[in-house]
Amino acid sequence: MNRKSKSKGLLSIAGTMLVGISLSASVSLAAEPGSNTSKNLEEGKELAFSRPKGNCLACHMIIGGASPGNIAPPLIAMKSRFPDKQVLREQIADASKKNPETAMPLFGRYEILTEAELDKVVDYIYSL
Repeated sequence: MNRKSKSKGLLSIAGTMLVGISLSASVSLAAEPGSNTSKNLEEGKELAFSRPKGNCLACHMIIGGASPGNIAPPLIAMKSRFPDKQVLREQIADASKKNPETAMPLFGRYEILTEAELDKVVDYIYSL
């Protein structure tokens, strides 16, 4: 086997591995307990982008969102920032527990979002 053939073979193997990694990552996202469905993620996105409901875009940048705010952190790499999904849920439900001076709406405490809506928003935000 010549050097050129070995290189092509290695590139083919590397490409196959990258495709496999990409597929397994997307499967693990879809199979995550708590969210489980693309429907929940889509409904969570709709709520998060909804100006009368979640209104996350008023303060946060979210990829794909129009006219995002910039007074709060961008919503990216959420699993790295919140390894425990429950901590993210608590932050979204009532940010005043960790920061009494927060400007973030208290979505759970003031029932801006129902428990089911809150779960969908958390599932969506956690997927970012």
